[in-house]
Amino acid sequence: MDKNPPSQPFTGSDLPDLGLTHTDVDRWVIAGKVRRVFRGGYVPTGIDDSVEARAALACRLLGPGHVVSGRTAAWLHGIDAYAWSEDDEPPAIDACVVSGGFPTQRPGTTGHTRDLDPSDIAEVGGIRVTTPLRTAMDLGCTLRPREALAVLDAFARLHDVTVERLTVELPRFRGRRGVVQLRELIPLVDPRVESPRESWVRYEIHAAGLPAPEPQFWVTVDGVPTYRLDFAYPRRRIAVEYDGYDAHERTDAQREHDRRRRDWLRAQGWALIVIRRGDFTGADLDRWVRELTEALATSSYSPVRKLERGAGRG
Repeated sequence: MDKNPPSQPFTGSDLPDLGLTHTDVDRWVIAGKVRRVFRGGYVPTGIDDSVEARAALACRLLGPGHVVSGRTAAWLHGIDAYAWSEDDEPPAIDACVVSGGFPTQRPGTTGHTRDLDPSDIAEVGGIRVTTPLRTAMDLGCTLRPREALAVLDAFARLHDVTVERLTVELPRFRGRRGVVQLRELIPLVDPRVESPRESWVRYEIHAAGLPAPEPQFWVTVDGVPTYRLDFAYPRRRIAVEYDGYDAHERTDAQREHDRRRRDWLRAQGWALIVIRRGDFTGADLDRWVRELTEALATSSYSPVRKLERGAGRG
């Protein structure tokens, strides 16, 4: 009689209790009924091969000394810290072991050693995971600067990881690799920022030595808040907007609305700096930073400091 795979993810150690053998599992893998996602960890084909499923399996396979951390922990806390280039492949599961242990080298995982207090560990869906505060601090050290700021902004927005809480924790990270970056980013954290690419915009403005804009600023018409700007320098009437849509992703009505809105703002004396999805490297990045620098320099306030920018910054 043919056996059917379990309906949930399972490990090799589950097989005796399920009345199964490794031969059964090998047969299912060959038949495409089961995916082997780790050595000794399996997901039935009908189950979504999700970060959550992989993290739960990894937690069981790695043992009690390990805690899910890094970008995987961020995902479990509702924050996507994975790079866009990784979307086509299942990401490795980040896990750390407390000091004195040996970090995992299991394929499909990325192991680290961390100094963790009990207060750094929480449980999400039965998975031991670093807390939002600890995860934010770790990623603030390890990700590229603008991606790190995006994660910090998201934790501030979704989990009340405030500048004050981050600052209190900072001395614990003294001497750690990446702490200089974390120290620079903490004062920039703002829960009002609504998307990762908006955080990227803020970071590039900061990196250029320009003054920080106000996020999510409402322009009033006859006393009524009517137009919301991603970023604004209200007293200079300069708006900075991130337009993350490709041309084919907007309807004609949406494009017309955007045109009328921007025409109205320009008629009221606003300078608009529009940044699109691909404008974060090389000449495209330099172009909009130069436009913003010039707009600030020619406004009614004092000219801003200009910095030389090298082409190709990522």
